[in-house]
Amino acid sequence: MSNFGNQLYQSLLLGDYSGDGELIHLITDDEEEDNVKEDNYSDEISILSVRNTVLFPGVVIPITVGRQRSIRLVKKAQKGDKLIGVCAQRNPNQDDPGWQDIYGVGTLAKIIKMIVLPDGNTTIIIQGKKRFKIREEVSDDPYFIAKVDYLEESFPKNNKEIEALEQSLKEAAFKILQLNPEIPREAQVALDNIDSTPFLTHFLSSNINAPVESKQRLLEINDGIERATLLLELMMKDIQMLELKSEIQKKVHTDIDQQQRDYFLRQQMKVLQTELGEEGPEKEVEDLLMRGKKKKWSKEVKSHFEKEVSKILRMNPSAAEYPIALNYAEVMVELPWNEFTTDNFDLKRAKNVLDKDHFGLDKVKERIIEYLAVLKLKNDLKGPILCLYGPPGVGKTSLGKSIAKALGRKYVRMSLGGLHDEAEIRGHRKTYVGAMPGKIIQNMKKVKASNPVFVLDEIDKLSSDFRGDPSSAFLEVLDPEQNSAFSDNYLEIEYDLSKVLFIATANTLETLQPALRDRMEIIEVTGYTLEEKVEIAVRHLIPKQRKEHGLKGKDILFSREAIVKIIEDYTRESGVRNLERLIGKVTRSVAKAIAMEETYQKKITPQTVRKVLGGEVFDKELYQDNSVSGVVTGLAWTSVGGEILFIEASLSKGKGKLTLSGQLGDVMKESAMTALSYLRSKADKLGIDHRVFDHYDLHIHVPAGAVPKDGPSAGITMLTAIASAYTQRKVRAKIAMTGEITLRGKVMPVGGIKEKILAAKRAGITDIILCRKNQKDLEEIDDRYLKGITFHLVEHVQEVLDFALLEELVDDPLPFTFDSHRNTSGDC
Repeated sequence: MSNFGNQLYQSLLLGDYSGDGELIHLITDDEEEDNVKEDNYSDEISILSVRNTVLFPGVVIPITVGRQRSIRLVKKAQKGDKLIGVCAQRNPNQDDPGWQDIYGVGTLAKIIKMIVLPDGNTTIIIQGKKRFKIREEVSDDPYFIAKVDYLEESFPKNNKEIEALEQSLKEAAFKILQLNPEIPREAQVALDNIDSTPFLTHFLSSNINAPVESKQRLLEINDGIERATLLLELMMKDIQMLELKSEIQKKVHTDIDQQQRDYFLRQQMKVLQTELGEEGPEKEVEDLLMRGKKKKWSKEVKSHFEKEVSKILRMNPSAAEYPIALNYAEVMVELPWNEFTTDNFDLKRAKNVLDKDHFGLDKVKERIIEYLAVLKLKNDLKGPILCLYGPPGVGKTSLGKSIAKALGRKYVRMSLGGLHDEAEIRGHRKTYVGAMPGKIIQNMKKVKASNPVFVLDEIDKLSSDFRGDPSSAFLEVLDPEQNSAFSDNYLEIEYDLSKVLFIATANTLETLQPALRDRMEIIEVTGYTLEEKVEIAVRHLIPKQRKEHGLKGKDILFSREAIVKIIEDYTRESGVRNLERLIGKVTRSVAKAIAMEETYQKKITPQTVRKVLGGEVFDKELYQDNSVSGVVTGLAWTSVGGEILFIEASLSKGKGKLTLSGQLGDVMKESAMTALSYLRSKADKLGIDHRVFDHYDLHIHVPAGAVPKDGPSAGITMLTAIASAYTQRKVRAKIAMTGEITLRGKVMPVGGIKEKILAAKRAGITDIILCRKNQKDLEEIDDRYLKGITFHLVEHVQEVLDFALLEELVDDPLPFTFDSHRNTSGDC
């Protein structure tokens, strides 16, 4: 029975009881007012503190008195006028409360009956009379005595709001009675007989299921409308709780019935399947055992599998754990434990496969052939961890397929772009709902071989969040010394990955965790030259696009000049992905003409390319003009390959202010300030009047301002641009440069040399200035990449300026004129 039901029923039982055996009438507020006038209650009364109870006027409740102080108070009151003050304790656990431990507002009560129990405790039955507020604390020995002020209540007469509140309170009370069938029907009769709004609020306030603090708040409110409103709010909360409880009980009851029904149905199915000779749960387990006997398991794995199967046999098929255990056992038998494909050791064939599928990429091909050669001689080699690093579109991912074909191995690819949950690698514990193995184990199960070529695509795009760091999980996977005992959270036992040939691909190494990078052999896959792109288009891209668009060889023919035009005028990339896209666009124009039975030109010429693709997107002639001072071509490395970068420096009359623009990073800003400082220190040597630094503002800008730029490789380029602006000397035509500078004028080496050289060739550059320490990078680059470019290796910036700046002045130099008769303050 709910708290409301207990208290309400108790009130019914006690409300009709009197010490003389006669029915006692529960007084209403009107009658109470009359009694106050007649009885003239004293303003000095004894105070009884009660726990977990708030007494309201007109309500009858029993109270068990156990403290000696309270027993003395009750006995004295019983002999006198039987009136006591009742106040609720703030802390019910306080055994000896003081004045500060009781509420200041209570109810005057009359003792109706006192019963002394055998254990020494005394039970009194009291009825609330009138509310009061403690005005003065008179004494606390032998019990509390206080002077009080009696509180009056304000309930407006014939008020529609009061009538509506009274009706709402009764409806809420009836709703509680309906939701709790254990409350006797007599309770509803009691509610129907209450016709006094003040007493209704007192009666329901005493019986609602609410904490003492809320009931005390109701007792302290004098305004009837405010009290009724708060009471209704508390009752609605009680109704919501009872409705929720009822729904939960109904749902649990339904679930239990459904489980029992399912159990009986399964038992019947089991009997029917046995009679018909069909497969049942036992048959599934038998099949697992038969498949397990065929696996090449170690003793530990075999013992673990048999233990799991024995658990399944002891389980009830209707149990929730049964399908989890069955799925786990199926994963174990589906994994390729010690099952390997046979490697093809024909090295010449492997080389032909690699050459046929990919043009160039000599370093990668050489490394794969080396791996095959050692494997052929030793016949036992742990799989290496290769990382193909380079710009997009150069064939890193597709190279994995070619390697698998050359080795005669299975191929599997796992995309890591945007992966941020460690559980994707290591899996979830099988106790989790919907648990499954990690992607590594899932792919091994799919490929059905323990030595595949496993491509980890875009490993530099891994991210981390509150669910863990996947790159840290790969430290075990990609370590040849550890991955022979790879541990998956779902599998729970070690799995051997040491025979897997892992090939990772990345566009940049900067975002790779240092420990992860240390476990991989980095092989740089650089961009292609113009000649290589033409060959790739002829051998791979055009046949592929022709096939994808349903054309035959006789339907379309690309001239070499058309391919060169697409490469030079419509693409600027290290790879060939955009080139393939544009070839596809030209091919579609032919497919459309054939489908619509229109006449078209089968041979694709540069004119056809321009007609289909529109005007040229890139114009390399735009960047060879040297008639303006302060404009120098630099070389930059980006994630999509090399790019040419233009540094522009201009002067305007001012006070020597330096302005930098073009979304430059901190490193490039520092390079600009370093170049300017060096130039100021060497102004006399370069023939620059030192006063120009104080009377002209310098503005350095890098075009494409919406693109962020950073890095130290623009140091000598900025110095040359600033020197050209201050001296008004022309910069040598078709020249580009890259290198870092120091305040002493030293030229420092930079990276990405091959990509920068390819970018320079695309732009028609003929001379490149590099640091002498970059000589080793040039020696590693194939001669065909260097053809047509003259390299100038320098150690000091003076060598850069001597070669890059011509003695010839620009057509319209700035008027650097200063009045020699003025004072030395530097005013123009």
